[in-house]
Amino acid sequence: MVWYVVKLIVLLPLIGALIWGSLKLMQKMQAKYGGPPQGTKSVRIVETTMLSPTLKLAVIEFHGREILVSASRNGLVRLAEAPARERGAEETGE
Repeated sequence: MVWYVVKLIVLLPLIGALIWGSLKLMQKMQAKYGGPPQGTKSVRIVETTMLSPTLKLAVIEFHGREILVSASRNGLVRLAEAPARERGAEETGE
């Protein structure tokens, strides 16, 4: 019984450190190989709203247009489209 407790005391922090290390490594790899920076993407999600557990509304900006879509288990459905609004200082972080 004592041997089991000693193994538990030694291995539990070791497993926790391995999990933490793998998460940090994943963050570094994702930042390095994650793809193009945010500024070069042509699609941007402006806002999302959950209507029910299986239905979500999203506003997507694409090439100067804002498109309202409904996202469900069956896929995406375009609901409306309008010219993109000017991005304010709150949204740009300035």
